[in-house]
Amino acid sequence: MPTKPQTGKRTVWRGPRLRDLPSVDELLRSERLRRLAEEVGRPLVLAAARQVLAGLREQIRRGRSGPEFESVLAHLPEEVTGEVRELLGLSLQPVINATGVVLHTNLGRAPLGREAARGVFEVATQYSNLEFDLGKGARGRRDVHAGKFLDRLLGAEASLVVNNNAAAVLLALNTLAEGGEVVVSRGELIEIGESFRIPDIMARSGAVLREVGTTNRTRIGDYARALNKQTRLLLRVHPSNFRLEGFTARPALEELVALGRRRRLPLVEDLGSGLLVDLSGQGLAQEPLAAASLGAGVDLVTFSGDKLLGGPQAGIIAGKKKLVERCRRNPLFRALRVDKMTYAALEATLRSYLRGGLEDVPALRLIRLTAAEIGERAEALRASLEKDLAGGAALSVRAGQSVVGGGSTPGYSLPTKLLVIAAQGMSPAELAARLRRAHPPVVVRVEADRVLVDLRTVFEDQQTALAAALRQALS
Repeated sequence: MPTKPQTGKRTVWRGPRLRDLPSVDELLRSERLRRLAEEVGRPLVLAAARQVLAGLREQIRRGRSGPEFESVLAHLPEEVTGEVRELLGLSLQPVINATGVVLHTNLGRAPLGREAARGVFEVATQYSNLEFDLGKGARGRRDVHAGKFLDRLLGAEASLVVNNNAAAVLLALNTLAEGGEVVVSRGELIEIGESFRIPDIMARSGAVLREVGTTNRTRIGDYARALNKQTRLLLRVHPSNFRLEGFTARPALEELVALGRRRRLPLVEDLGSGLLVDLSGQGLAQEPLAAASLGAGVDLVTFSGDKLLGGPQAGIIAGKKKLVERCRRNPLFRALRVDKMTYAALEATLRSYLRGGLEDVPALRLIRLTAAEIGERAEALRASLEKDLAGGAALSVRAGQSVVGGGSTPGYSLPTKLLVIAAQGMSPAELAARLRRAHPPVVVRVEADRVLVDLRTVFEDQQTALAAALRQALS
């Protein structure tokens, strides 16, 4: 063990040496680690012990050890136990989203409803008829499960599900325009996120980009003049993650439909967010309805399953049957298709739409909450915390704004009420960090030297855990 001999009044530290460390076998003979090995298995405890000791040896060799090594050496079984718990811990875990961003991309976007989660559990833990036709007793197709709901809700002749909207766009372009030109407005060449850009997706599809118009103004004549023998389709992209204002123009959807029909070219519209119901009352009037686009004559639409639709991560292609069938026959479809759990969650979510149970779709329910409803909960939480903390933090409730998020409805916000926290002797960044270390972790907003808690995105059955995390972090 390292020692601290006295030389007069001066303390001289003699650092630990490699021989001060116990062997792995000696460490595993401790009572605590023997019990732990019985609980989780000796190989895992052995690996953790080796890792802890290797780390200590490296620090000693580099001369980075100090007096704290006495404590570490005295508690090596606890160190190994902590390492085992870390190895066994799940990286992906539930969090409390107190940011007010409903479709928070970093926090998993749309949470599933209980029926959807139950459907995933039942299908995941048993065998299923994923690709088996129970009526015929023969092999079937997996996309029929969600297809019957999608076709009815959208008024589509057929539909197809892939793993996200970027994949849906890629598959449609590769199927319908590989080796030919795709005409698209220069103002619609958006970046979806994580550097996925429409021009890049188009290049990967094998189609040739034909830009028309300018960044802010494109007319139907620009499209018409660009058409030639190499043109394979017209592409319209909804700018779901930005808003262009001022001196702008774009052709009406009906004009593009008419042009496509005259020239016998399919019109594909990438809608992005996948709105299935009218949310204009919540400020989403500019977000197009998927059924409305198909009703206007668009040949194929693509959109996400985990944004405004409120289901699992998926990309949906819907529209004319002959075009959907061509996409289905593309060998690329097999690489992009989804699994049984995605179908189970999507089918249950779509069934909620079909029977009018929008309250069963969490994303829609959260968007439709009023500021008054959120304010009542925020006031109750403030009163509870003030009673327990006895002046340890300044708490108030004020008006604020939530956002839909997920690359949807840029420039629009939802009125809300915010719990504002100013902790005594602690920076907002430190309080936010403490909350992220809670169980479950809590993610908040930090603005103007204050921590903001927006209960719009905190489910009511999470509020007790949120209050406990705030008390612990502030105490």
